Amino acid sequence: MLSESNRFQRQDDLVPRDRLADLQATVIGVGAIGRQVSLQLAGIGVPRLQLVDFDHVDLSNVTTQGYCTNDVGMTKVLATMAAIRQLDPAIQVEVIEDRYRPRMEIGQAAFCCVDSIEARAAIWRSAGSRCRFWCDGRMLGEVLRVLAIADGHGREHYLTTLFARSEAELGRCTARSTIYAAAIAAGLMVHQFTRWLRGMPMDRDTSLNLLAGELTAC
Repeated sequence: MLSESNRFQRQDDLVPRDRLADLQATVIGVGAIGRQVSLQLAGIGVPRLQLVDFDHVDLSNVTTQGYCTNDVGMTKVLATMAAIRQLDPAIQVEVIEDRYRPRMEIGQAAFCCVDSIEARAAIWRSAGSRCRFWCDGRMLGEVLRVLAIADGHGREHYLTTLFARSEAELGRCTARSTIYAAAIAAGLMVHQFTRWLRGMPMDRDTSLNLLAGELTAC
């Protein structure tokens, strides 16, 4: 069994422990993508996590979002906090059982995992300038998009992706979803985060169509 001192040894070259030491990450929305992002952040050793969501777990979330049957009826943030504590009880988890509000304090890294363009735009107006790393994950069926901004770079491009509702495809972002697509989207988001931690150039806009086997990044 790995001890506390060496349990991260297989990712030491990929996730700099010193950069994580004083960092807090905020996950806004812990549904399909946000649940997976939260668990992956815990897995790489982020010491402080803030989870924001007003919703409760229902039975369909067990198959598409990775919740357990025992979680049904609980708020998603409390169920996710319990799962994180199973991974690492030393992680400090703050839960906010509410929608994101502009007055909320957020971490240096923020992961936007909500299911509408309007919500993204509203959160961005409030939170975008208050974090050093911002990542937005979007999913519709097997089409994924990840947008990443760090220290101000990529802000202009991101604004072009907050199109009007009339231009959006009908339906909520995660209205059609699978656990595997959500996990892949979350992995792409956490990958951009670790690139930022390592001081590496990030892809500001990544699109992946699983069915067509098409990946584009810039």
